[in-house]
Amino acid sequence: MKSFRSLTRAAAAAALAWGLAPAMAQGVIKIGEINSYKAQPAFLEPYKKGMELAVDEINAAGGVSGKKLQLIIRDDNATPGDAVRAAEELVSREQVDVLSGTFLSHIGLAVADFSKQKKFFFLAGEPLTDKIVWQGGNKYTFRLRASTYMQAAMLVPEAAKLKKKRWAVVYPNYEYGQSAAATFKQLLKAAQPDVEFVAEQAPALGKVDAGAVAQALADAKPDAIFNVLFGADLTKFVREGNTRGLFQGREVVSLLTGEPEYLDPLKDETPNGWIVTGYPWNGINTAEHKTFLGAYQAKFNDYPRLGSIVGYSMIQALAAGIKKAGSTDSEKLAVSFRDLSFTSPFGKVSFRAQDHQSTMGAFVGRIKNDNGKGVMVDYRYLDGAAFQPSNDEVKKLRAAD
Repeated sequence: MKSFRSLTRAAAAAALAWGLAPAMAQGVIKIGEINSYKAQPAFLEPYKKGMELAVDEINAAGGVSGKKLQLIIRDDNATPGDAVRAAEELVSREQVDVLSGTFLSHIGLAVADFSKQKKFFFLAGEPLTDKIVWQGGNKYTFRLRASTYMQAAMLVPEAAKLKKKRWAVVYPNYEYGQSAAATFKQLLKAAQPDVEFVAEQAPALGKVDAGAVAQALADAKPDAIFNVLFGADLTKFVREGNTRGLFQGREVVSLLTGEPEYLDPLKDETPNGWIVTGYPWNGINTAEHKTFLGAYQAKFNDYPRLGSIVGYSMIQALAAGIKKAGSTDSEKLAVSFRDLSFTSPFGKVSFRAQDHQSTMGAFVGRIKNDNGKGVMVDYRYLDGAAFQPSNDEVKKLRAAD
């Protein structure tokens, strides 16, 4: 009899545990995060820290509608095929509630297409290509970071003020680089009709022959250069450009170069006076940024990079969107994110209903070699809302959902 009662209690306990398991699962919101962590560590290690800080803060405050956030991270090996396989595994096996992330533009486009086919919500944190919200846009995909169009539009007025006629362009030969160069050329031509583009170099991402590229640009004798290289490619290009005198007497306008993850490695090779977009983390005096900076430094004993801002803001945006929707259902999230507003370390950010692009802005200024360290000077924050095309233009660019 005792043995029977023991078995009965064991069975009851097992049944209770089985019954509680779904309830426990329902108490967690799973965020499936896909990114090129191994290929792009300079940006994505700080990005991951930013996400972790936001998750910790939100969970410490009770989560989202009483549910804790959980990150489930996969590396895409910097290839679209692996990214799509990771997305499939996260959705099917891990049963995540949303997808997020990606860094490289062609990978962001691949996951956005997966999102469209599966009707599954995807918040693209970093990929900058305009196609992700225009030609390749879909109901379920939203993008946080200021796009190539927006950042080029921020730089073009500064470029036009230089009144330089002969320009050279250098960019990594994949979607981000191609779209950034094309947009800059289009917008500068509109602002300065007499401009000429006398040279163009497009090395493969991560495989720049910096000496040959710098020499080809120098041989074209441009008045100014528009640079879109970043990371290790940027460092090599700057070194060879300095060696060959490429930048002497020439203005350079450079996308992303003021971001600490790309500026810091230049050290005493940092050129003076380039016009850049970036992130002067130690000179931003807004209340939102001071709060973020204090929390980030306290947790990691390090200063944030631009990746930290993007990762942190992406989680905050997801939390705000899920709370507004009252659900993690993709259909409801696709509605709630249209015109969604949330507070980032850069202040209020909203997602445009017409193209799912956020209004997150960027800092524009110049870089300076300050005793062997690159810093941004003469900078100002530009609200992304002022650097986006009109609704009529978006309708022409974006296919119907």
